[in-house]
Amino acid sequence: MLQSRDGLRTLSGRRVIIVGAGPGGLATALLLAKAGVHVTVLEKDEAVGGRTKTVEAPGGFRFDIGPTFFLYPQILADIFESCGERLEDHIKLERLDPQYHLVFESGGEIRATNDMDRLEAEVARIAPGDAPNVRKFFADNRVKLKFFKPILQQAFHTLRSMASPAMLTALPHLHPGRSVDQDLKRYFKDPRIRLAFAFQTKYLGMSPFRCPSLFTILSFLEYEHGVYHPVGGCGAVSEAMANLARRMGVDVRLNAAVERVTFTGKKADGVIVGGERIGADAVVINGDFARVVPDLVPETHRPRWRDAKVAKARLSCSTFMLYLGIEGSVPDALGHHTILLADDYARNIREITDGTLSQQPSLYVQHAGFTDGGMAPPGHTSLYVLVPVPNLKAGIDWPGVRADYRRLVLDRLKLLGLGDIEGRIRYERIVDPTQWRDDFFVHEGATFNLAHDLMQMLYFRPHNRFGPGLYLVGGGTHPGSGLPVIYEGARITARLLMEELAAGRVPVETSGLPNTPPLATSGEAT
Repeated sequence: MLQSRDGLRTLSGRRVIIVGAGPGGLATALLLAKAGVHVTVLEKDEAVGGRTKTVEAPGGFRFDIGPTFFLYPQILADIFESCGERLEDHIKLERLDPQYHLVFESGGEIRATNDMDRLEAEVARIAPGDAPNVRKFFADNRVKLKFFKPILQQAFHTLRSMASPAMLTALPHLHPGRSVDQDLKRYFKDPRIRLAFAFQTKYLGMSPFRCPSLFTILSFLEYEHGVYHPVGGCGAVSEAMANLARRMGVDVRLNAAVERVTFTGKKADGVIVGGERIGADAVVINGDFARVVPDLVPETHRPRWRDAKVAKARLSCSTFMLYLGIEGSVPDALGHHTILLADDYARNIREITDGTLSQQPSLYVQHAGFTDGGMAPPGHTSLYVLVPVPNLKAGIDWPGVRADYRRLVLDRLKLLGLGDIEGRIRYERIVDPTQWRDDFFVHEGATFNLAHDLMQMLYFRPHNRFGPGLYLVGGGTHPGSGLPVIYEGARITARLLMEELAAGRVPVETSGLPNTPPLATSGEAT
């Protein structure tokens, strides 16, 4: 066989099924197709992207469903480049400046920017003593990321991997015994400034007072590499990936809900869809781990993650969402991304962690039309409002409290100058934790997947190689949640899978739906 650039044999003739067309599944499909693998992506919904999609609502309003912050595009650009393409030829990314507007209910505001002189001036306006330490924070986190990056790129499927050279080299820089907030206290005395560099732990659904100090790199990544808006919404990225995958011969099937994974002995060898079996040499699952894997994989084939362990797993918080189509405009002061940080932020976080529905919550508003006029019809505005709330393990009666909580959130929006919007609402959709569970297949409504505490990271997180012929990709496996991290996870999963396929194992007999067409290899795609 021919040798590929990374030394693996080309894998023409091998067949892989990917369950789910989320960002991780699509990225994995691209990498496998480039290696010559016949890839079939089976997506239960009518569109690709999972929660990373953009939907058009009645009246012409457009909304991202889930992620709205697009960070560190370099990983996705590398994946496109490995496929012989340039990311910028497929997606227009607008770098935001300011990146976002932080409003502290206790007083003060920061318009975050990667211009260090301006950022220092923003910090100095509310905490003069902390401004001189801004550059020191970034310099230290630049070093931290340098040492941690090889760990993000490494698989952790054996306990020995926890003592890899990369891990041992990085450990002195990671301070695993500290929380994000504790680490930030070394630089900033004002709790508002610490929040400005710590709220990003919410991307993981975690508290900065509990989240490992490693994750100060999240805010560093924003400033060093930018916060972007993909024109058309974050769903445009998923669509671009799917379109390229199809051009490379990937068979992307929508409205194709997988019922279960099939096995020969201990090895995954296909899936059941619509009562029919499609065989494969390997299966990749891209979905909410704690919800999808127990549904699709019998307990005997997941000995490290039996039902009892899944039930005890620590989960992220959930979110209460308002997608609002507004007639008319909103104040010019409302930027693309605006975060209201509650007066007693520590109490707000404790309430979320303890399962109490906060009556003074923090919230986030995306006004995508600030940058992208295509997100609402002329003379109108689309607003995306997110409030972190407890997941469903808290036992909150969401049907009973939904209307009152909506009212509370609209009242909180007045603090951002949005006091007159209720009478101008022309479209509204609420998604509470029960809808995350029922409509989006999210376990316990925990929007950001498994928590990222030390005992649910690296080797202790569900492995990318989950079993013989069975792989995972997405926020529930290593390296974790967040789009750039999921893309990196796709590279790990694809690499491990290609190594297994290239080891020369005999292909499993392939069967499929009666009219299943043959798949093109990447060399046959146009």
